[in-house]
Amino acid sequence: MGSLSQPDVVEDCFGVLKLYDNGSIHRVSDSDINFEKYNFENDTIGEGCDVEFEDCIFDDIHQLYLRVYRPCSTSKNVKMPILYFIHGGGFCLGSRTWPNCHNYCLRLSSQLHAVVIAPDYRLAPEHRLPAAIEDGLNAVKWLQLQAKLREEGDYCNERLSTRLIEDGVDFSKVFIIGDSSGGNIAHHLAVHFGSGLSELHPVQIHGYVLLGPFFGGLVRTISEAEGPPEPALDLDSLDRFWRLSLPIGESQDHPSANPFGPNSPSLEKTLLDPILVIAGESEIMKDRIKDYASRLKKLGKDITYVEFEGEHHGFYLHKSSSLASSQLFTLLKRFIMAN
Repeated sequence: MGSLSQPDVVEDCFGVLKLYDNGSIHRVSDSDINFEKYNFENDTIGEGCDVEFEDCIFDDIHQLYLRVYRPCSTSKNVKMPILYFIHGGGFCLGSRTWPNCHNYCLRLSSQLHAVVIAPDYRLAPEHRLPAAIEDGLNAVKWLQLQAKLREEGDYCNERLSTRLIEDGVDFSKVFIIGDSSGGNIAHHLAVHFGSGLSELHPVQIHGYVLLGPFFGGLVRTISEAEGPPEPALDLDSLDRFWRLSLPIGESQDHPSANPFGPNSPSLEKTLLDPILVIAGESEIMKDRIKDYASRLKKLGKDITYVEFEGEHHGFYLHKSSSLASSQLFTLLKRFIMAN
């Protein structure tokens, strides 16, 4: 009688996600993840930050949820902007419920006095790209539905999902903020929705913020090839995320990964809302992010690139009380006020 051998691990994402040689996948449940081990903050800001939040389903087919945040103290005379925050995780990890995402959204809502919407999206390798980008589009269209129902006064409609975006909310002033792979999604949303289009009426997007956007490419940049590994990210991790998230058989020059790849559509005539791009000087993707901003600038797009000296990828999440994180909040506030 033959013995049954255990499958071997062929891909391992920080122990949270494992892919085996028999094709099976194992994910550690969120409740079992030791976030401190992975340098994810798990502070108690939610206990006294004067922000309430609520989860809503936005995609019944795929059972996808988003979380809406709203400051408890609001002025009747000033309408709040709406900020989308799309989490990172290399398209393979992360959730609106993870402490690094949740705590940052609490701060965004409290410090910028805004309604914040944090959507989940389907993760790879179970759902490879462009699934996550499609989910990002649907999450924004969910807001359009909410705005239309309120505009029509249809407050009894069962599709009206939450009371947190009823009064004092400005649907005509929306910003999309994306962290890492969320920044990649934000780029694709910017290209899809363009500028001055009525596709989302009465919702109007006024700008995009790409925080350490996760882009790829076959040709290595200097910071990828020669830069020292970061505390939580190295070249092997980047390549692993792309292997697991891109369509099988595709390279990092795929349009989902490389905005300026050989098969990516030209952005020369694409209308884009203002874009703010943030990178850490010491992050492995710095050169690729900087090149992205430079290319868009040469195409005449309204884009601003800001590099934080000595900082690594995701510094605003891992060191939220640092001077650099505070300076980033000041930049975000200025960007929102200016647009």
